[in-house]
Amino acid sequence: MMKSNPKKLLESHRELVHSQMMKVISHVQREVGGWVLNTLMVEGCAAPFRYRRKERYRSLQGQRVNLTYYRTTESVAGIAMEVMKVVRVKMA
Repeated sequence: MMKSNPKKLLESHRELVHSQMMKVISHVQREVGGWVLNTLMVEGCAAPFRYRRKERYRSLQGQRVNLTYYRTTESVAGIAMEVMKVVRVKMA
């Protein structure tokens, strides 16, 4: 199994942000096109953090996590909404 190093990711991709010890206040998992879309809401941030997995994962609600992500926007009902696209999630 390949382990990703956040420092190497940040060096090679300037747009990435790495945050540590973020408290998850909400974790929702739903199936979309053969994938499980995970949406996290974290304390102190109004934007959702999203990532996909092939299978369901245990709930991260109430846990502290380290996230590596980048900002993007999605159009929801014609309104641009900021979304954080997660590339790495790890229990803190």
